[in-house]
Amino acid sequence: MNHSVTTHQEQAMKTVQIYDKPMCCSTGVCGPQVDPVLPQFAADLEWLKDNGHRVERYNLAQQPQAFIQNSEVHRLLASQGTDCLPLIVVDERIMSGGKYPSRQDLAAWTGSTISLPLVSTASCCGGAADVSPGACCAEDSRAKAEGAAGCGCSDSGCC
Repeated sequence: MNHSVTTHQEQAMKTVQIYDKPMCCSTGVCGPQVDPVLPQFAADLEWLKDNGHRVERYNLAQQPQAFIQNSEVHRLLASQGTDCLPLIVVDERIMSGGKYPSRQDLAAWTGSTISLPLVSTASCCGGAADVSPGACCAEDSRAKAEGAAGCGCSDSGCC
C-alpha cells in the first residue's frame, strides 16, 4: 500500500460546517417563502460531499447545542445575534458569515476544482424526462446547478 497517496488524500479532505439561522427544517427549503439561494446552496453542499469533503450542517432551531459547543460561533452569536448567520466554517476556521457563499467560494476554501460537464442538447432533445442519475435531464439539472446553460429539460420531456 502506498501511504503517501493515502496521506495526501486524507489531508485534502476538508470538514465544512454550516451554522444556519433557525429554520423549519434542516435545509430551509420548506414553507411558503423559500429563499431561492437555499436549493442552490444545498446542491453545492452535495457537490462538496461528492468531492470527498465532510459536510456538517446545524440549524439553530433544531440543534442549538452545536452553536454553544463551538466557542467562536457562540461568541459571534452572542455579540451579533442571528445576523451573523449563516456561518461557514472550514477545518475550524470561520470563512464567511451573514450570507451563503457561492460554489466558487466553497471550491477555493476546500481546494476543490469546479469542472463543468459538457452537455449536448442533441442528447436531451426528444427524450422522456428521465431524472435518474446519468440521464439527460439529470445531467441538465447538474449542469444548471453548476452554472452552465443546460438544455432545457422539463417535467414532460427534454428540450
